[in-house]
Amino acid sequence: MSVKKYIQDNQEKFLNELIALLRIPSVSADPKFKDDVFAAAEFVRESLEKAGADQVELCQTAGYPIVYGEKIIDPSLPTVLVYGHYDVQPADPYELWDSPPFEPVIKTTARHPEGAIFARGSADDKGQFYMHVKAFEAMMANEDLPCNIKFMIEGEEEVGSEHLDIFVKENKEKLKADVVLVSDTHMISLEDPSVTVGLRGLSYMQVEVTGPNRDLHSGTYGGAVANPINILCKMIASLQDENNHITIPGFYDKVEEYSAEYRKALNDAPFDLEAYKKELDINDVHGEAGYSTIERVGIRPTLDVNGIWGGYTGEGAKTVLPSKAYAKISMRLVPNQDHKEISKLFEAHFNTIAPASVKVKVTPHHGGQAAVVSTDTPGYRAADLAIQEAFGKKAIPTREGGSIPICSLFQHELGLDPILLGFGLDTDALHSPNEHYGVKNYYMGIETIALFFKYFKEEASK
Repeated sequence: MSVKKYIQDNQEKFLNELIALLRIPSVSADPKFKDDVFAAAEFVRESLEKAGADQVELCQTAGYPIVYGEKIIDPSLPTVLVYGHYDVQPADPYELWDSPPFEPVIKTTARHPEGAIFARGSADDKGQFYMHVKAFEAMMANEDLPCNIKFMIEGEEEVGSEHLDIFVKENKEKLKADVVLVSDTHMISLEDPSVTVGLRGLSYMQVEVTGPNRDLHSGTYGGAVANPINILCKMIASLQDENNHITIPGFYDKVEEYSAEYRKALNDAPFDLEAYKKELDINDVHGEAGYSTIERVGIRPTLDVNGIWGGYTGEGAKTVLPSKAYAKISMRLVPNQDHKEISKLFEAHFNTIAPASVKVKVTPHHGGQAAVVSTDTPGYRAADLAIQEAFGKKAIPTREGGSIPICSLFQHELGLDPILLGFGLDTDALHSPNEHYGVKNYYMGIETIALFFKYFKEEASK
């Protein structure tokens, strides 16, 4: 039996196992799901053991455990380190889901006529990292594992991988490998398969604006005392000018300006702007003047408000002038922008633009560096060859707008470029209600990952 046939014969089993994993609400950001996050870690540990991994363990951290496992068949062979995460984003707002977020259902869509799994974490990242477990199982079942393999599956990616850097720095020998393989990104489409070669960094902040020492009657005090919500809105609005250019002094000092040739190559990737707008039900796109949508997402930094609140938001009316207003603000960063430096620039500027009528508090949350990887490596060539065999087309190298902070960690601490071999689509509603992942994408991913190992052995030996 070939590896491919094993995968085909076990599709229903592989799908049912993923569904069982998706039923676990492993939300790392919310303490009420603490037991569920640990349950997901245990599920992953058991899955690796059943698939044939050795030395499987839950490596405890100050937060949630990292699941480690390995299969060393021959120390002289190349080693692939697989990274993924079993934690998921919060599912709120639940009322916007068409089906409960932790009760997976399979539904057909225009993009997924073979069906898609609707559940929180289906595409980010349970469905994607679990492909590696199943590809490993298939190779082990057929005694056809071409390379050594190590797994490092964490439970804190969605809250900034706070303890992963400590684990990596303290376990460099344990994690020693020839390449890091990550499936936590998307491809253009199944018709135009791609490999991500660039990710943006992240600086995530929370701001608090305080006016009076208590909520006030808006009739008695309105117009005489600063309204923190009004002030906060004005402050946020001032962070971008009429060209959607970020106004924080020093923000663009280290942003790389790319050549016309490089920008043209980026824009040569298949992209249908009208279909993009239709998919999102928007009349037009929006962003920094002078750049295309592909460029705005891939090579330019951004600033976005992720949440804003304060005052009375219940049913009916309450004429209150609130004491406080809050916002969560994220900045996607490009190579050479250090997230710690950008956080300091943001904090200094936000305090500078605050009027004397309010007090401001800025709290940095998690962040991470951008990462760019070369297409001239054994890992990238192996990914390209695997995609060519599985999809019948060469891979298109793309830059993606999301952030995986640990990618730069792998580069600096382990000296390894990550191969970002993702199989989701940008329409999979990551971090949103109705997140989903194509069943065909799942199966194709398992097959392609197994092929990666075959080709990586060949490429690494050249």
